[in-house]
Amino acid sequence: MTMTTCNTAAHTIAHTFETQRPSLGTVIAQIIATHGQRRVLGKLDRDALNDLGLTAAEAKREAKRPFWDVPATWRR
Repeated sequence: MTMTTCNTAAHTIAHTFETQRPSLGTVIAQIIATHGQRRVLGKLDRDALNDLGLTAAEAKREAKRPFWDVPATWRR
């Protein structure tokens, strides 16, 4: 059995970039975008909502969600 250890600087740097949190600017941009998208969603007419496969109640419920309430996949 052979065991290999990889302790290179490049590996460490790559791993660090993969695990870093987004910058404050990125977070603020995401907050603004989420707020804007939900505001627009709340103003769509019935035909546009039908195109998206949403009911008026679903759109209103989504539009009322706070900006920090987003799916985990959005935060990656």
